[in-house]
Amino acid sequence: MRTSTQFDTATNLTSTTRLPDSLCKHTPKCPTASSPDREAAQVVAAHPEQGWSLLCNALVVFEDTGELLPDGQIIAPHRPFATA
Repeated sequence: MRTSTQFDTATNLTSTTRLPDSLCKHTPKCPTASSPDREAAQVVAAHPEQGWSLLCNALVVFEDTGELLPDGQIIAPHRPFATA
């Protein structure tokens, strides 16, 4: 499980919330973020105007084909080469 830390300005207190490792609630389960086919997971939040989407395996995919893994690792864009 991952954690999320939030600061409440009204009380000046910090709270930590446990986050699920996966947002996948359907059957069959989507590939995990560490799987080679991780991009096949379903979209749970799309923001095309900003150029990114959140997949149910907690992977953020960008319009340029770059990726941000749940552990913070960055996957460089990997567009296919154009054919002549």
